[in-house]
Amino acid sequence: MTETKAPLDLLVILGATASGKTRLAVALAEEYGGEIISADSRQVFRGMDIGSGKDLHEYGGVPYHLIDILDAGREFSVFDFQRGFLTAVAEIAARGALPILCGGSGMYLDAALRGYRMVEVPFNPGLRAELAVKADAELVEELRCLKPDQHNSTDLLDRERTIRAIEIARGEAENGPPCETPPLNPAVIGIRWEREVLRRRITSRLQERIDNGMIAEVERLHDGGISWERLDYYGLEYRYVGAYLRGDMDRNNLIQGLSSAIHNFAKRQGNWFRRMERHGVMIHWIDGAGNLTEQARGIIRDGYLAGTEWKL
Repeated sequence: MTETKAPLDLLVILGATASGKTRLAVALAEEYGGEIISADSRQVFRGMDIGSGKDLHEYGGVPYHLIDILDAGREFSVFDFQRGFLTAVAEIAARGALPILCGGSGMYLDAALRGYRMVEVPFNPGLRAELAVKADAELVEELRCLKPDQHNSTDLLDRERTIRAIEIARGEAENGPPCETPPLNPAVIGIRWEREVLRRRITSRLQERIDNGMIAEVERLHDGGISWERLDYYGLEYRYVGAYLRGDMDRNNLIQGLSSAIHNFAKRQGNWFRRMERHGVMIHWIDGAGNLTEQARGIIRDGYLAGTEWKL
């Protein structure tokens, strides 16, 4: 019996930092007439270019979405991403193009692929005043009680994020069940490298970022009014460079410490991807050392039907 193929309506390219996701996504977009949707928690912010690894020079003429849509200093939640992702998918499909989701933020990818059921929760000044007097440990305990299956461990490490997570959990409980997201039939392709090779790629890419002005970028963001605390919130590169600019570490410790932290982050990304697989997301892994485009092309050709407007 011949296996029935379902129409492909979303292509996903994922992998650890420095794995080559953007280059592959662009190559496939050019080949199949696609548009790229970023699944990165920081590329949405204007002015955060080098530290977030936007690599916009690689896109050429390929249209992209959820990049440079907010001023740096603002907040962007998983709910905001999911809403933007669904809007972009609908707009791209209406043009007869192939949506290509590309990134390494595990929660964003998981929200898109497993259709997190979420509601929009506004800021609650009364609740925030109530939570302000509680110790960090009390906040963490309350969040664990509200969401025993809490999937974002970083919400437990930062007080402001913990308060916001409690605010969202209470809001979801009060507003009833959220709307369902529409079903998608994605092809999910993951880029996998040997660990030591990936470490060398991470180290090399970090040095390139520093040489290309990452320190000046962080200094410019701070001079533009973004506090050191807010920059810390935006992740490793901004946290470490901020510490260097404040005089808390020298340049050598900046490079060594940040490199080690990014390596550990890549491990956590791998844990996220394995978690996604355990929850039913099928990831077709390809060898980073091989011809990425050819491997991806074979997966698409062998497992999925083309959509009505774009062709394989």
